[in-house]
Amino acid sequence: MNILFIGDVFGSAGRKIVREHIGHVRESHAVDLTVINAENAAGGFGLTPQIAEDFFDLGADVLTTGNHVWDKRELIDYMHSVPADSHERPRRIVRPINLQPGVPGYGTYEGTTESGIAYAVVQAQGNVFMNTSNDPFHMVDAQLAKIAAKVILVDFHAEATSEKVAMGWHLDGRVTAVLGTHTHIPTADERVLPGGTAYQTDVGMSGPYDSVIGVEKDLVLRKFLTGMPGKFEAAKENPKMCAVVIGCDENTGRATHIQRVMLGE
Repeated sequence: MNILFIGDVFGSAGRKIVREHIGHVRESHAVDLTVINAENAAGGFGLTPQIAEDFFDLGADVLTTGNHVWDKRELIDYMHSVPADSHERPRRIVRPINLQPGVPGYGTYEGTTESGIAYAVVQAQGNVFMNTSNDPFHMVDAQLAKIAAKVILVDFHAEATSEKVAMGWHLDGRVTAVLGTHTHIPTADERVLPGGTAYQTDVGMSGPYDSVIGVEKDLVLRKFLTGMPGKFEAAKENPKMCAVVIGCDENTGRATHIQRVMLGE
């Protein structure tokens, strides 16, 4: 079984580069499951229902989010439009599992591929330098105890490299992959850990790389140089799609390989 995970899509440039490449990557790698982190897809901040629909039309099975999940409030009603046991598109958007109790949405989605392979996608958000409430390690542990599928992908949306690495070792042998998102800079440490879990500290951004993590560089530089507030805008130049392709045994969930992907125009 092959899994494609596409890192944080940022703004219109990110959507465009994903649209250009997702089809041939899915085909050339015989992808069975496609997951996209889409939390920055709407102008760099948040996700709208229409953009979510566009990603599903492109072949995404599940969308993950992160700390910007509520930046576009229309997404709340969209995610509430189906019951918890639904497999319709709004239910296939996942937000961090360790947010405050009672917030909209769900931290896990369980489904089956077209060929009938059961899988689960779990998202957690880090606590170091992040505004969260519950411990991600214990929350993921509790969720894994409820999942029957062997193929399990964890999107760990976190700031600190040390916290991401710790989560990888914590889940080694219990999930198929632990993939870091949020920092928008791809790391070159992809590997399969000894227990059979594919790991990368950060998959990277699918968006404009002539920028400061997606934002127009002049606007960010002005803030650093003057300390004055200003409105950030998504950049558009030099878009790249950052992703990983993971191979795994569908019967055990153990990863066999992980390949880093970075594609431009």
